[in-house]
Amino acid sequence: MSFMDDPQWLKKPARGGAENNNPVPTGHVTLVGAGPGDPDLLTVKAARVLRAASLVLYDHLVGEDVLALVPAGAECIYVGKESSRHALPQEDIIELMCRLARSGRALVRLKGGDCYIFGRGGEEALGLARAGISFDVVPGITAAQAAGACAGIPLTHRDHAGTLVLATGHLRGDNDTALDWPLLARPRQTVVFYMGVATLPTICAQLAAHGLPPTTPAAIVERASLPDQRCLTGTLASLPSLAASQGVKAPALIIVGEVVALQPALIQGLAQASAHH
Repeated sequence: MSFMDDPQWLKKPARGGAENNNPVPTGHVTLVGAGPGDPDLLTVKAARVLRAASLVLYDHLVGEDVLALVPAGAECIYVGKESSRHALPQEDIIELMCRLARSGRALVRLKGGDCYIFGRGGEEALGLARAGISFDVVPGITAAQAAGACAGIPLTHRDHAGTLVLATGHLRGDNDTALDWPLLARPRQTVVFYMGVATLPTICAQLAAHGLPPTTPAAIVERASLPDQRCLTGTLASLPSLAASQGVKAPALIIVGEVVALQPALIQGLAQASAHH
């Protein structure tokens, strides 16, 4: 029996009209952004939804401290995706959500960061809408916000960056031209790349090839907002070798732009605040 056919995930709700042979109402799906990892950065609404949940489908980047908010009697299904390791293909996740809802289950789809920012929440919401299943979305703090705030790198600054661009570093099929590099290499902007650890050398090389000076400040923030967060700073020319020598692993975000140069001054203030508390 396959995971998708396991009847334990398709149980009818405990109460309703099934005993009277009435159709079971379609369940509702709530897409919830779990934030960057630190449970204190979960929104109040997200915490309220989790505390009332009876069935949760959760991703790889959702931490145990966030899952601890789910009631002990609730059912939790892991559908996480890591690089080259997927518990379920994306199409099967959408199908499972639809089947659970059609069986009358109300469920929470819990995703790291924000559902609609490189979380494939848009694909899932569209699948639910096309299936005629009601849903709502609880936004979460996305990893770029957490990386900037926790590492001392303001993503925008009146003197350095009037534009902020969020981009994927996952270049499908190793296609170096998958992104609009001339757009990303414009001056006076900050670019944050998600899922770019493996393609960091390509990202830095392409930005330099399309006009950014090799001396442009750049940083990589590993496990943003978590106790073991690391931030390495350098330039487009030096960051790839620095990250490799330090063994940086996903999840990590790449930040490129003049705002990275502000980090040494700002990190002092963050350190003083940490010592004070």
